[in-house]
Amino acid sequence: MFNAIKSLPREARDTLFLLAVIAWVIAPLANNLPLWCTGMAAGLLLWRAYLAAHGWVLPARWWLFGLLVVATAATYFSHRTLVGRDAGVTYIVVLLSLKTLEMRGQRDTFVIFFLGFFTLLSNFFFSQSLLTALAMLVGTLGLLTALVNSHMPVGRPPLMQAAKIAGVMALLGAPVMVALFLLFPRMAPLWGVPGDTTGGRTGLSNSMQVGTIASLALDDSIAMRIRFDGPTPRMGDMYFRGPVLGSFDGREWKPPQPFLPTRAASIAALEVQGTAYSYQVTLEPNNKPWILVLDAADTKPVLQGFRTTMTPELQWIADRPVTDLVRYTAQSHTAFRHGPLRRGAYLQEYVELPANYNPRTRQLAAEILADPRNQGADTAALVNRVMERLRTGGYLYTLEPGLFGTHTADEFWFDKKAGFCEHIASSFVLLMRDMNIPSRIVTGYQGGNLNSIDGYWTVRQSDAHAWTEVWMPERGWVRVDPTSAVSPGRTGSVTRLIAPRNAVTQALANINPQIALSLRTLWEAANNRWNQWVLNYTQTKQLDMLRNLGFESPSWEDLTYVLIALLVAASLLGAAWTLWERHRQDPWLRLLHNAMQRLRKAGLQLPDTAAPRQVATLLQTHAGAANADLTAIVQWLLRMEAWRYARHTHAQQLGTLQREFRSLPWPQRIL
Repeated sequence: MFNAIKSLPREARDTLFLLAVIAWVIAPLANNLPLWCTGMAAGLLLWRAYLAAHGWVLPARWWLFGLLVVATAATYFSHRTLVGRDAGVTYIVVLLSLKTLEMRGQRDTFVIFFLGFFTLLSNFFFSQSLLTALAMLVGTLGLLTALVNSHMPVGRPPLMQAAKIAGVMALLGAPVMVALFLLFPRMAPLWGVPGDTTGGRTGLSNSMQVGTIASLALDDSIAMRIRFDGPTPRMGDMYFRGPVLGSFDGREWKPPQPFLPTRAASIAALEVQGTAYSYQVTLEPNNKPWILVLDAADTKPVLQGFRTTMTPELQWIADRPVTDLVRYTAQSHTAFRHGPLRRGAYLQEYVELPANYNPRTRQLAAEILADPRNQGADTAALVNRVMERLRTGGYLYTLEPGLFGTHTADEFWFDKKAGFCEHIASSFVLLMRDMNIPSRIVTGYQGGNLNSIDGYWTVRQSDAHAWTEVWMPERGWVRVDPTSAVSPGRTGSVTRLIAPRNAVTQALANINPQIALSLRTLWEAANNRWNQWVLNYTQTKQLDMLRNLGFESPSWEDLTYVLIALLVAASLLGAAWTLWERHRQDPWLRLLHNAMQRLRKAGLQLPDTAAPRQVATLLQTHAGAANADLTAIVQWLLRMEAWRYARHTHAQQLGTLQREFRSLPWPQRIL
């Protein structure tokens, strides 16, 4: 196939290369485009490639107009608008694909280059990951190679030659890119990629049906990264608090009722104890306003550009959804007490249950309370009885417990005896409430994995977890994780249920699990560096850099001055380089070139490869020998050639020729 492509005419070969680059640029957008757009773009590119390979005529313009009308209507139907990020990217992909079908001249090719670079940049509207950046770097080099190739002379210049020139261009532009990245003032909201507040994201939800968190365990993507500054808590204490759920309608758990004054006392009741853990969180976008912190944080997380508040359930909430990668610092205590010490109206909603649900669980609660061993037992003792039942009753922790019916708690306690964390937590809370014990579900993440390369803890969506809090007199809300009774390894170590792997991951694991783990660790460390030093390079970091350079109170104006100074310095350096290059050039060739330029301006037609004697002959032919001024120029040209091909030459003679060049009577017009 490669030989067949090499045998094609140059125009067809160049077209196929450009189409391949365009396909590379569009491919990462496939997941964010309507299905029809991806299919249409692929079809149009394949159609254009077929026409180029066979040397067939391009379609008529009415074909293109009809396709454009269809694409415009489909874009509007898909997005209900023709403006905005999603609609705009869809439309630009269609336009780029359609433009390839009218690529008849160099002007059309330049339009395609422009659209190609714009489409390349649109990839960063959806992802700024390291993988996307590497893919777009390849796409940039491909477009530059095609652009250089379009300016190459006639014939069949090798594509590698154009690629080398494009690579040199990219390397020469890299210092400018770095300077702009480091110093261009980041003034919000002018700087950055706009987030899509309506786009779907994976992660926790503000409600929970039995089975929803189990589906998250199948998602191995990263939720956040944590770096501890100082001591690190035990794995069993790493609970990162998310939404708290207290209202149950029989199938779904939802947050408690809206904020009431009677619940405000629970915030004041928070008391922290023991070691304070300071850490930094890099939170992936989740389209939710939740600021996940280690349970519990009594001080406000330091989060630039957001205002945060803490709910009565100790959950930190931002004033808007997190649609971009954010980084914040926080301080937490794993030993704490919160909530009212005495039972009141505030706790009533945490014992409410829907009628006619889980009758066998209600009977189990009555049996536990009627047991003589539990007569007079306090809440802690009753909790221990239920935890003992989970430990010794043959219950299993699994990702695939099967479908649950209407009475989910009954099925867990008596039929399936297997479930994921939300099955266990939900059944536990319902049993507690049947015993008139206030209880609720807390969702979030538990544990994580330490990356040995960069020292960050990686918390994945598969670490999503649900645990419970039980209210106890004189103690307030107390964390109880019933999953730890069924599977102690889930919360006490790095043991996790393994989600099904894709084909590549499974193949690597089968060959050598340690190599697969090492490669994954290395890649995630590189990704984290990218997040910390590129995506999170904020104005604060810019100003810190200026402080390190000696600025006492830097501002964005100082950044502008430094940037201008660097640009001026780069320009002067470029000018000096140009002068040095000119100095390195053969001075005889430069002198001949200047002479030919003077004669061309006077109207004499000269080929670029003309030698001094040939120039002299043409000058005599057009002007005759009677013109004394022109005769002096002819003699000077002949002396130039004689010096060039003399057996022994001296630089002093070349200097004489250069001085004569400046004193010769160069004509204004040759008739």
